[in-house]
Amino acid sequence: MGFGTNGELMDGRSKVSFCSGSCHAEHILQVLNAYRRSGTFTDVVLQVDGCEFPCHRATLCASSVFFRTMFSSSFKESTQPTVKLQGISGSAMDSLLDFIYEGRLKLDEENVESIFLAAYQLDIPVLTKTCVQFLQERVSPSNCLGLMDFASLYVYALQPLQEQCQTLLYQDFQEVLQHKEFLSLPKARVLELLACECLQVTEEVLVTAALRWVHHRPDERKQNLRELLERLRLPLLDLAFFSSTLEVDELVQECVELRPLLQEARLYRAYGREVQSERTRPRRSSGWAEMIFVIGGCDKNGFSRLSFTEKLNVWSGEWTSAAALPGYSKSEFAACELQNDIYVSGGQLNSTDVWRFMPQLNQWVRVHGLSRGRWRHKMTSMCGKLYVVGGYNGRERLSGVERYSPHENSWTSVSELLLPVSSAALSSCGGKLYVIGGAVSEHNNTERVQCYDPVSDRWSFVSSCPFSQRSISAVTLNDCIYVTGGLLDHIYCYRPVTDSWSRAAALPFRLEGCGLTVCEGKVYVVGGRNEDSVAVDQVWALDPVSCELSEEKRLSRCVSYHGCVSVLQRL
Repeated sequence: MGFGTNGELMDGRSKVSFCSGSCHAEHILQVLNAYRRSGTFTDVVLQVDGCEFPCHRATLCASSVFFRTMFSSSFKESTQPTVKLQGISGSAMDSLLDFIYEGRLKLDEENVESIFLAAYQLDIPVLTKTCVQFLQERVSPSNCLGLMDFASLYVYALQPLQEQCQTLLYQDFQEVLQHKEFLSLPKARVLELLACECLQVTEEVLVTAALRWVHHRPDERKQNLRELLERLRLPLLDLAFFSSTLEVDELVQECVELRPLLQEARLYRAYGREVQSERTRPRRSSGWAEMIFVIGGCDKNGFSRLSFTEKLNVWSGEWTSAAALPGYSKSEFAACELQNDIYVSGGQLNSTDVWRFMPQLNQWVRVHGLSRGRWRHKMTSMCGKLYVVGGYNGRERLSGVERYSPHENSWTSVSELLLPVSSAALSSCGGKLYVIGGAVSEHNNTERVQCYDPVSDRWSFVSSCPFSQRSISAVTLNDCIYVTGGLLDHIYCYRPVTDSWSRAAALPFRLEGCGLTVCEGKVYVVGGRNEDSVAVDQVWALDPVSCELSEEKRLSRCVSYHGCVSVLQRL
């Protein structure tokens, strides 16, 4: 045995490496932490929350990006014997230093928030991650609201926690609202939750939540009741819940400001989609959606009449089939919605047929027929009844008007039009009917607008429209009547309140015999026939606020002179 030239001990065998493993490293860390607590060999003092913590710069830099940047740069703190830190509690700093020196720390529900904030501020990624995991394991309906608000302040570090809380909130809001945390929320946060489209609960649960929050501190919160319930779809509530829970609530009964909202809900029950507001449009998570139904009509070249019924879910952009109109194919008939059912009347060959389609059953049933057969007429709903107006019987334009009561399943005649027309536009607005334009003879059209008041049972003329066309359609949205078709190059808007006309938007090309309906707060122009007498499969949507026209999901086939109606349907 001897020493080599470099002083190594040689015995003819290979060299031996020795490592004491993690035990040695752990022992060194424990000794360093003991030195820190006794102030031995320390070279900087951290002043935190009125406390002083002697530390070793090298150890701090080894764990914290914050300290490494501070002490290895030109910052004045790099040479100062004392460094003052803001926004960290003394207890959190003490625990944090134990982790920096020994790699161990006791987390609990009382200290995890303060330790996370300290670790986040001092940029210690391994500890912030540990805090996030600790919180994620304890997310529950009783604390998810508070944790989600906390996580929103530190999205970069706490995004997984925020997403987990959000998922639980959306899926289990009915359980969340049972806990004190919900009852302690400020009004602004409750309003935000009630307006959320992602909560996977029924509207009845949201009304229950609003009432429960108000009743928790009634004297302080009852003045917020209208503002809360305005965010909810009261017209879409289950009738039994509306009558037995909402209307009988003592605070609801006391709140005079709520009466218009309750009346809107009652009218929607009676009149259906004739009542329009943000509250009549279902939430995307409610299991209901507004659907556009396209019924019958003529094919691309106008030679064949179609019997199909298809519906468009505007949220998904998906067209699906529904039950076809039974018996025969139809065109130049009239179609509209009443109490969330679709009615079709008349049609070519002087038909008196009237059919009712029930979307929830996907079934057509025949109801009492018209007194006089007609086609090229229009039909709309008003105040819970159907009105069939004008049209053609093969010999002459008709002035007759019939009204249908769904409760009595019968038609009665009302005052006749002042001017007989066919292929006119018809819509109800503000409790009155408006018949716009139309044909008065084989070659002549009119620009006159006829208005019917059901209270006096009288017709009168109002401001004429800025066009003279036939094969036009009309719908009402936000107290305005929108009209197009008849190869017009614009969508026109009539405001009954001011008795005035304006242009709403230009069309990409002229159409006649197109469908017109309201869905999701927009006016939809569906199909129709162009100037070459060729049917199209295109669909456009008009935003009434921006007056922008956007192209939407196309029809599955080209069609014109068809029925086009929107109703609510369960998905």
